[in-house]
Amino acid sequence: MSRIGKKKIVIPAGVTVDVKEWDVTVKGPKGELKKHLPGVTFNNENNVLTLTLAEGHSENGAMHGLARNLVANMITGVTKGFTKRLEIIGIGYRFQPVKNKITLTLGYSHPIEFIAPKEIEFKGEEDKKNIIIINGVDKETVGEVAAKIRSFRKPEPYKGKGIRYEGEYVPKKAGKAAASAAGGAA
Repeated sequence: MSRIGKKKIVIPAGVTVDVKEWDVTVKGPKGELKKHLPGVTFNNENNVLTLTLAEGHSENGAMHGLARNLVANMITGVTKGFTKRLEIIGIGYRFQPVKNKITLTLGYSHPIEFIAPKEIEFKGEEDKKNIIIINGVDKETVGEVAAKIRSFRKPEPYKGKGIRYEGEYVPKKAGKAAASAAGGAA
């Protein structure tokens, strides 16, 4: 039995959790999320949700902790939401956000237009012009969109130009001139 799966989930005020067979629907002030979680039964008493393995599904022990975290993330998503922040570094690299669409200029011969699912919202930071803020209620979707945008121009190791997560460390390599100067001195 999973230690994470045994933890109880407190359902905050304003959030409703509806379970039909193995389909979980969570509604809150920011939206609604649905997931299919087989092999787990739910028990809601006094706004405290507990999960147990369904009878005959004891071999699905790993699903127990996963299902508990997925439901906890759904509840967090409909109350607070999730945010990922990306940093664009490079001369001439810029972006223009419009709700769930973003246009990126990343040094290619053409701008890149990316349209995210309707529940995702893009914003830019007021004082820093190189920060993209991705907001949404589904943690998985927010992470996928951030990874997709990062893949358009990954940070390169020589000058560090590209798109990276805010605070991400990119190790830098020595350039060709620095490497040959160090090699010739030996």
